[in-house]
Amino acid sequence: MPRNKQFVASHEPLRSHEKLKIRHELTTGAFSFLNPTRAHYTHTSLLNGPPNDTKASEPATSTTDVEKSPLPNKDEELASDISFKWRSRDNRKGRHALVIQPASDDSSAGYITPKSTSTLHATAVGIWAMFTQYPYWDVSYLVATVFTLGSVIWCINGFFSFLPLVQPNSEFPTEIAYGGGITAFIGATVFEIGSVLLMFEAVNENRAGCFGWALEQVLEGGRMRLRPDLDGCNHHHTNKKNFVGKGSIKPSVMPSSSASSDSDGDHSHDKAHTSSAKARTWQWFPATHELTTHYLRDIGFLACLSQLFGASVFWISGLTALPGINNVMSQGLLDGIYWTPQVVGGMGFVVSGILFMLETQRKWYIPAFKVLGWHIGFWNLIGALGFTLCGALGPDYLNSGAEYQASLATFWGSWAFLIGSLIQWYECLDTHPVEEKGKDE
Repeated sequence: MPRNKQFVASHEPLRSHEKLKIRHELTTGAFSFLNPTRAHYTHTSLLNGPPNDTKASEPATSTTDVEKSPLPNKDEELASDISFKWRSRDNRKGRHALVIQPASDDSSAGYITPKSTSTLHATAVGIWAMFTQYPYWDVSYLVATVFTLGSVIWCINGFFSFLPLVQPNSEFPTEIAYGGGITAFIGATVFEIGSVLLMFEAVNENRAGCFGWALEQVLEGGRMRLRPDLDGCNHHHTNKKNFVGKGSIKPSVMPSSSASSDSDGDHSHDKAHTSSAKARTWQWFPATHELTTHYLRDIGFLACLSQLFGASVFWISGLTALPGINNVMSQGLLDGIYWTPQVVGGMGFVVSGILFMLETQRKWYIPAFKVLGWHIGFWNLIGALGFTLCGALGPDYLNSGAEYQASLATFWGSWAFLIGSLIQWYECLDTHPVEEKGKDE
């Protein structure tokens, strides 16, 4: 069986959660020789649909768990079918995707779920969260905000480099040499920092899997209510001491469905607790065995590695862009240590953007337009092409046409990176996305 159709036993997501059943026919990835990037799970308590009556004799775990209303509130809707989607990118970002089939009528509605997060209202709420939530301990949040900052700096650099060519009267002395050179160095340095953080994120994926949802049986109506289980999440993103102090995660127990709250028995509780506790702690570097047997077969890790390689090489161009270095080099030296690193580093960004797009796709040739990660990879690819084109045109900089197009490529490439970074910022705060069921699910 191709590698992308099944998980290695030691790396199967959610393996410690006995009540989650994987749907093997939907396990897939873009390439047959790499690890799977998508999988679907069904909770065993839901395989035959929610119960039609309530076992009143079974006490609730706590009074707060008892659900008496069979009707959804304003932030919920009725669904006739649900499943849980695991994606490798979501796993790195600390996200837990729920797939729902909206009920056509009340009689077919067995579940009460949060509303789809793809609506305009949900999007507006997510954008507002970008201004009000600051999880500075979350490496995925740091990756998104650092790349956003770097992209803003590159946009400023684009104005310094391109505006004098469009509006010569606006140019001030040393604008290109100092304004362009210094912002290029700072922007390249920020991108390098973001790429290092991206690698930390990649090697700290939650391989045991985090369910992320609480299932509660409604005491009236026999429906099952699903809600985000914020306290039970065992992704490292919730630990405030990853960078300072003990980088470990709290154990999480997989809930099951009892009369009012999904909670396993004592034996399952202990097993899940032990498995989760040992499954993942924060690490700075992966073990050699893990690197060769798992990470080098993981398309997300390869994308992050390509990004780090590109940023590291591109940083050389940022350094040599500084005034006092750039303006004293010969043309041959400029071509060798200023323009060439832009091309090589830019190609690293190109490969990274393509791999990030492919990671979200069911097949390598089928775009995943409905997945945020795909759009992030797409805009990063556009930005990477702009930066690469700038470096390719650079050696012919004495030609006015080449100079114009090189500066323009940096300008639009910077804005493309900014768009991708802002989407990534939005994505990292949307930890419990709810999607409507598609044809392939």
